[in-house]
Amino acid sequence: MSDTIKLITPVDGSVYAERPVASAAEIDKAVAEARSAQAAWAATPLSERCDAVLAAVAALEAMNDEIVPELAWQMGRPVRYGGEKGGTRERADYMVKIAEEALAPRHHTDRPGFTRYVKPEPLGVVLIIAPWNYPFMTAINTIVPALIAGNTVILKHAAQTLLVGERLAKAFEIAGVPKGVFRNIVLNHGQTEQLLASGRIDHINFTGSVGGGRAIEKAAAGTFASLGLELGGKDPSYVREDADVAFAIEGMGDGAFFNAGQCCCGVERVYVHEKHYDQVVEGLVAFASNYKLGNPLDEATTLGPMAQARFAAHVREQTAEALRKGAKALVDPKLFPEDREGTAYLMPQVLVDVDHQMSVMREESFGPVVGVMKVRSDEEAIALMNDSPYGLTASIWTSDEEAAISIGDRVETGTVFMNRCDYLDPALVWTGVKETGKGAALSELGYLSLTRPKSYHLRTKT
Repeated sequence: MSDTIKLITPVDGSVYAERPVASAAEIDKAVAEARSAQAAWAATPLSERCDAVLAAVAALEAMNDEIVPELAWQMGRPVRYGGEKGGTRERADYMVKIAEEALAPRHHTDRPGFTRYVKPEPLGVVLIIAPWNYPFMTAINTIVPALIAGNTVILKHAAQTLLVGERLAKAFEIAGVPKGVFRNIVLNHGQTEQLLASGRIDHINFTGSVGGGRAIEKAAAGTFASLGLELGGKDPSYVREDADVAFAIEGMGDGAFFNAGQCCCGVERVYVHEKHYDQVVEGLVAFASNYKLGNPLDEATTLGPMAQARFAAHVREQTAEALRKGAKALVDPKLFPEDREGTAYLMPQVLVDVDHQMSVMREESFGPVVGVMKVRSDEEAIALMNDSPYGLTASIWTSDEEAAISIGDRVETGTVFMNRCDYLDPALVWTGVKETGKGAALSELGYLSLTRPKSYHLRTKT
């Protein structure tokens, strides 16, 4: 009997979908077809590759009425939010817009008698191991530039969002991409590690846990495949003395609790100048208390379950540990009767009297809980923001742009936000530092990470 991947829905704990893992022969065929198709795809005019990508995005948009409830069943996001088509379209459109310039040869004309340029060439076969939390947008971050750059793509989607890989495969089929250019495949962990170690993959992109990133590096060791890794995060917010406090509360509240806190760059810890501490705490508690936790298929629900019961259990334990060490939880549990121990349904929570001896302030939560600490100065805030093994984004709430830049220069992070958070701008490179990983996605730098430079030094014979 063949091995299968079961998708357990967080809505009611039932098996929502089940798929057999690929056989060894199917894996070999997928890689061989990707390798065989790559040269012809790279030789296809850039405009045609861009058109094919946009056609696939349009095909996804046409499926959106079916995709939205599927996402609710798969990972718990409420249907009222309408899926991910806006962000998917924004990112794809931008990468198409800059493709010609980003992929153009860089000519050097300062030496008469020579033609000299550096040309970006596709890497070959790209394996994307995509996550479940924003399963379309995070996959598109690499799928789109990889294909436009002339690579072929094999997608291995998260078990929690099996149907997303199938939707993407269908979209590219509708778009008419040639056989072998894009392939969705179902693999277990062992098969994934074997494929990584095979030397048949040229670039690996992974979004997930730090442990998963380490396992991928280990599996791919010695193959010389390039890697793009977006791993854990513990993104901070800092509310300065000169901040618009009401605006900051609204932004940070959404950044902390939207999607049940399951956002790569969601706000997980907040540092507030002592002048505004009480107001910010009161505002965040009110913001969290207004959520309606429930079945994500109900239009009235604003906060769905976490993707798995074990994820909710992790956040519950982090919160309990903080309370044992002296923290206080301020959101009233009576407002959230749907929060039941042992399920994926978890209420939002705001913690005070927290410190960096507590896991909830240093280790990734990836759930709807945020700790708030009082600070007296920029120096104290910077030190606390940097007291983390992670570095994806940091948000600074202030009316002083120069101060935001100065603070941002000292914060160990991939992206600095001022007066916003939890947003991925496709014009700016998406990257992290420390245990958040390495590599570059989106922007022109995203194209560079999916190509290799090839130099041409041509001497005119005289």
